Amino acid sequence: MLSITVGMEITHLGSGSRGNSTLLKSGSTRVLVDCGFSLRQMEIRLGLVGVEPTSIDGILVTHHHADHSRSAMRAAKLWGASLHANLGTASRMGWGPISECRTFGDLERISISDDLSLLPIPVPHEDADNVAVIATNGDGRRAGIVTDLGEPTVELKRHLSGCSHVSVEANYDLRRLMSGPYPESLKRRISSRGGHLSNSQTAEMLAEILHPALDSIVLCHLSEKNNAPHLAESEVLLHIGDRYSGDLSISKQDGPEFSHWLGQVEPEGGVRRLSVP
Repeated sequence: MLSITVGMEITHLGSGSRGNSTLLKSGSTRVLVDCGFSLRQMEIRLGLVGVEPTSIDGILVTHHHADHSRSAMRAAKLWGASLHANLGTASRMGWGPISECRTFGDLERISISDDLSLLPIPVPHEDADNVAVIATNGDGRRAGIVTDLGEPTVELKRHLSGCSHVSVEANYDLRRLMSGPYPESLKRRISSRGGHLSNSQTAEMLAEILHPALDSIVLCHLSEKNNAPHLAESEVLLHIGDRYSGDLSISKQDGPEFSHWLGQVEPEGGVRRLSVP
């Protein structure tokens, strides 16, 4: 008997300070990691990739900041999707545990279906109980989604080391941040342990977790004022370019632009560029 490969599809609907959301598809299961755009924008962006909002099975919110949580509750109720957050995030959002939101603890696996489960990994981010997410499909393939952290933890790197796909923030170029117009207090906050990852921090982490089965990397949550795609990409390639032969993409604020597949044979080595208006 032939075995059926379920595969996993990862599509960033948009990533940045004005909103974040990532669509995961495996088998017949569809999950959003974060729902940080308006409800209308969420439905438009899902439509661009041919997904009916009412087909979304679950929404996991990584933390309470509006660019990750903005329409999550409304979307979950309107679409009939389950809403997931840790207790700290649910409390900050005013979501009732059990009645409105299914709460989870750190490193507590969330089984959405036989095709897809999610593992939340706590990461440092100021004034927020933030988590990274490791998604595992029915074939055991894993994808990591990580934004909003000032430094990678040992726990996070251990889990990312087994992933075939990693989406990770490369928020700022240190030189641009320090020479830019932000007040010194904000510069210190962004570059602190509770802030965001710089291009060099992201590159160093990727160099540390790199392994032969890592097929695709997406750099996301780039600052529009303190970074540029070519700066983030060149810094990462400087650290891993001689050892990495997979796809390296950048997710911008106005997505979706591409999808990645794990465990399926697709054109262009598992990445498809989307043609959208």
